Amino acid sequence: MQGNKSYMRDDQLSSEKRFLKPQSASAQLGKLPPQAVDLEETVLGAIMIEKDALTKVIEFLKPEMFYKDSHQKIYEAIRYLFDKTQPIDILTVTQRLRQSGELDFVGGAFYITELTNRVASAANIEYHARIVSEKYIQRKLISISTEIINSAYEETSDVFELLDTAEKNLFSIAETNLRRNFDSMSGLVKRSLEHLEEMMQREDGLTGVPTGFSGLDRITSGWQNSDLVILAARPGMGKTAFILSAVRNAAVDFKKPVAVFSLEMSSIQLVNRLISGEAELPQDKLRKGNLASYEWEQLHAKIGKLVEAPIFIDDTPALSIFELRAKCRRMKAQHNIELVVVDYLQLMKGSMDNNRTGNREQEISSISRGLKAIAKELEVPVIALSQLSREVEKRGGNRRPILSDLRESGSIEQDADMVIFINRPEYYGLTENEEGMPTQGLAEIIIAKHRNGEVTDVNLRYINKYVKFTDWEEHYVTDNSYGPLSGISPSATFDSQSPGTIILPSKMDDIDDDEVPF
Repeated sequence: MQGNKSYMRDDQLSSEKRFLKPQSASAQLGKLPPQAVDLEETVLGAIMIEKDALTKVIEFLKPEMFYKDSHQKIYEAIRYLFDKTQPIDILTVTQRLRQSGELDFVGGAFYITELTNRVASAANIEYHARIVSEKYIQRKLISISTEIINSAYEETSDVFELLDTAEKNLFSIAETNLRRNFDSMSGLVKRSLEHLEEMMQREDGLTGVPTGFSGLDRITSGWQNSDLVILAARPGMGKTAFILSAVRNAAVDFKKPVAVFSLEMSSIQLVNRLISGEAELPQDKLRKGNLASYEWEQLHAKIGKLVEAPIFIDDTPALSIFELRAKCRRMKAQHNIELVVVDYLQLMKGSMDNNRTGNREQEISSISRGLKAIAKELEVPVIALSQLSREVEKRGGNRRPILSDLRESGSIEQDADMVIFINRPEYYGLTENEEGMPTQGLAEIIIAKHRNGEVTDVNLRYINKYVKFTDWEEHYVTDNSYGPLSGISPSATFDSQSPGTIILPSKMDDIDDDEVPF
């Protein structure tokens, strides 16, 4: 009925129209991807009018960074000519596009000529090319973000696989487009001199993260920044015990923040080992909780330093190289970690592509390259534990490991700045080493590869009941429970009233009274 018909007031109608009306031209057209087509034309034109222009941008400017497909084809033709060491100008680029059948696609010879008319010189080509690459990065970020959003709405998506894929794609952008440029010699020499002056002021001579083992530190000057160190041994040799001792020394004695990624043992198991070594309580007692009252007091008295130590343990199983890189970056930002430990390399996952192909050697190669990249990016030493093959067991004699014993050693040996083996002759039932030294508690730290230093051996003491390593001499002068002191008479005794004091028998005791000439 007309009497019941409702009418909208003029002010309501105008308000409704205002709501429905687009507010701007951008709202009418929608959003355009980030682009700089005019600068793309300028860059291409500059390359074709000046011979040396391409060398300023070819390192970071890739064909896919151009927004227009025709510009991508033109730049591909330019790169092809550069690769063949042919001249680059209007005629050669046109001819190359004609040969590839893409001249009409890009707009013909006329468009190539027009590009050179748009620019007078190549003076600002690097600046313009940087803007082109930045627009590409923006487009990639939008694309990846959109893909992440769409996948996140899918109920069937595996959230952890989605995280890994997103992280991989984001890191690929950073690695491809944000690489550091070269440094001039003047700047490098200046930095080197400043570093040398800083080192001269250090009394201990350590330039890296200290290992806490005096013999090893004398050779390595500590774990060096940007180095990838491979620590390898057969199962049961004490890889984890050695690295935990080194981690404890760096964090407790020198206050260096350390990140430990344990793919084999849980964080509680690692901490129990650290407590055993710090409190000097047998590992089996801690495991069973069978401690006497005085041992509880000993434990609480000695672990105070360990509680305050800047050690960060992550026991995520089957960690991928992408996850490791992300975690290390966060720890570097939050805790300024100065050392990264991975236990151990063969339990890590490589890239998703390598996982699909099933080639384990390629996967290990990808992991070792990734570890080296992390060391360089964060400027910290990365120590990765690794297994040795069974070839060591098949050899006779002292069974000392060699570089070829590294499992899947294709690129591990190549990527590593230092390769260290642990060998305990006692493990194989040998009572003396080649030098005639008793092997009880002896651990040979074999530096098999050292890119920046000496290749040699260092002897350490392995204390099995505390599952820790110490300097070779340390426990000899304080405790006579580890066997005879090398090079000193077996009849030497220890002064219980003065720790560290050795009482040697007089040599006169070795002379027969009948042989005395007076």
